Amino acid sequence: MDFSFSEDQLRIREAIEKICEPFDEHYWLTRDNEGGFPHELHQALARDGWLGICIPEEYGGSGLGITEATIMMQAISESGAGMSGASAVHMNIFGLNPVVQFATEEQKHRMLPPLIAGQEKSCFAVTEPNTGLNTTQLKVKAERKSDHYLLSGTKVWISTAQVADKMLILARTTPLEDCKSHTDGLSLFYTDVHRKYVTAREIPKMGRKAVDSNELFIDGLRVPLDDLIGEEGKGFQYIMHGMNAERILIASEAVGLGRAALRRATQYAKERVVFNRPIGMNQAIQHPLAVNWMQLESANLMVFQAATLFDAGKSCGAQANAAKYLAGEAGFNACQQAVMTHGGFGYAKEYHVERYLREVMIARIAPVSPQLVMCYIAERVLGLPKSY
Repeated sequence: MDFSFSEDQLRIREAIEKICEPFDEHYWLTRDNEGGFPHELHQALARDGWLGICIPEEYGGSGLGITEATIMMQAISESGAGMSGASAVHMNIFGLNPVVQFATEEQKHRMLPPLIAGQEKSCFAVTEPNTGLNTTQLKVKAERKSDHYLLSGTKVWISTAQVADKMLILARTTPLEDCKSHTDGLSLFYTDVHRKYVTAREIPKMGRKAVDSNELFIDGLRVPLDDLIGEEGKGFQYIMHGMNAERILIASEAVGLGRAALRRATQYAKERVVFNRPIGMNQAIQHPLAVNWMQLESANLMVFQAATLFDAGKSCGAQANAAKYLAGEAGFNACQQAVMTHGGFGYAKEYHVERYLREVMIARIAPVSPQLVMCYIAERVLGLPKSY
């Protein structure tokens, strides 16, 4: 078993690190204080073709795998950009997978190149206020007319909706009571965010101010038939194809952010002198940081095992969920310890680790809770009875 990366994969990491260099700690501190989408990073990645890393070459992408995308997203986060940087391009990597897999050739040639070139931004509109992770209960309605659909309803926690030109949206085309299966009746659309009919209300939140999160109010949005992806009523099955990829990418970003926090904590422990000695000489400082390193590296092995299985077309649900859980916890532990290592200064924004701690919470909460991951492993891996 080979745990090393290929030369091409190492070059990907080096290239991303070079792109991220100009976006230093001061850039991200400003974004955290003032908000504002990191357009400069988005465009820098677009110029070198990285936004289409997983999209086939015939549509302008690189045609690489989730393993390569995982390397890329981890490098962005680990640079110090954290979830603010990673979330700015996250949608490009996994979100359009249903379009790649299930759209017509005409749709792919129309929808994918502008996104890869950075000419358009997209958001992923699935979650609703009263359904949470119970996706089959979605209420946003898409009513079929002669040559279009009319969409109405509310979505919540939709990232980048303030700057998005397009959205991949899951909506109900058949009432749940008329469906044979609870997973039927939902359809997937990739369409314009027409601001006359779509209002994005930003949600003030704990961290990642640079990348907006929103409640979407959709009132009579006209969606052409040509924007329906695949078959009507099969949208739930389509979005499931991107879920494992999203878990893997989020996990890689959590490991990257944990490493950034550990790097800062370690450097501070070497330099900070108390009682005439660097605090890094004290085992009470050393040991927690050593544990953080071990936790992050262990989680990272699961991340890349899941990515490798995904790219090989093999079952990876357990590994993707485990990676997301382990990386979320390891990243959180490292960021929390970084704050504690800095003591009172860890609470100050100028030392950056308090931002890391706020941002790493995303990887614990989304896109699936730690509790549901444990339920998944208990039921699907251990064969225990379903608990909900």
